[in-house]
Amino acid sequence: MPLQIVRQDITRMQVDAIVNAANPQLAQGGGVCGAIFTAAGAPQMEQACAALAPIAVGEAVITPGFALPARHVIHTSGPVHSQYSPQRSEQLLRSAYINSLQLAHEQGCASIAFPLISSGIYGYPKEQALQVARDSILEFLQAQDDELDVYLVVFDKSAFQLSQSLLGRVASYIDEHLVEEIEDLHGRFARSRQVIGVTEEPANTEFSRYPRYGSKEWPQPMLELGEPFEVHLLRLIREKNMTEVEVYKRANISRKLFSKIRSGKGYVPGKRTILALAVALELDLEQTACLLGHAGFALASNQRFDVIIKHFIELRSYNIFEINEVLFQFDQALLGC
Repeated sequence: MPLQIVRQDITRMQVDAIVNAANPQLAQGGGVCGAIFTAAGAPQMEQACAALAPIAVGEAVITPGFALPARHVIHTSGPVHSQYSPQRSEQLLRSAYINSLQLAHEQGCASIAFPLISSGIYGYPKEQALQVARDSILEFLQAQDDELDVYLVVFDKSAFQLSQSLLGRVASYIDEHLVEEIEDLHGRFARSRQVIGVTEEPANTEFSRYPRYGSKEWPQPMLELGEPFEVHLLRLIREKNMTEVEVYKRANISRKLFSKIRSGKGYVPGKRTILALAVALELDLEQTACLLGHAGFALASNQRFDVIIKHFIELRSYNIFEINEVLFQFDQALLGC
């Protein structure tokens, strides 16, 4: 998956390069910067940085990772947020991401992990910092032929904020549409009736006002569909007048995985990958259900993950990275491979 959000200590990331949100003097600081110096071995990192300092805001330089799992550390200085010149602050923050990515590309890195630059003591509002990070990374990835796996690393969710109106809207939708407790009640009630040998439908029970599992209000099992999954997918791509490259990049899946899917050798991807492809193709709910059905899956009303995806598709909101950010906030798996 080319861009992922992960909750982890960045000093433990098994990647080719991690990014240090540095100060222009490249001196050991607090927070993420201090943790990186300590984990790498402060004396060696201080010596390596001293030879490169100072750097301009938005510039990026590279050192060895020393004792870190990562081979390299890319040091970049993000801007101090200014409410008086927000456009300049955004430009400098974008430069910090783009220059770091370009340096990783030049060094032949296949993977890189970022913190949320400038969102700590530099005062950049976290919601805006996240948007700049996402847009900058995607701009770079879309322009590259070579693949680079990029991780946006947060230590805990308090360091990662989304629009409260967006989260509130999704939470309300979940409350209205998630029915796992009702399904469980139906199931237990039905099993108890089987145990005592009652087979006819009860009249006027508390359960009768809820949709029953397996009824038309619930996801139906997959129909027998003669068209193989990859054939159906490629036909959809043609009908949407999209290129395969455009689709797998918008789906946030790797070229290698997409090639495996389209090979015609019977490989069927997982549900999250299929839903990522549905989002990339901007399918409606019926088309999404059909695509899932070709692989033996369905959207379920008793799964929080599925309900969140359904909400975005109903709104025709197909930004996969915004969807993944919401999934992350609700402790769900992300779309993609």
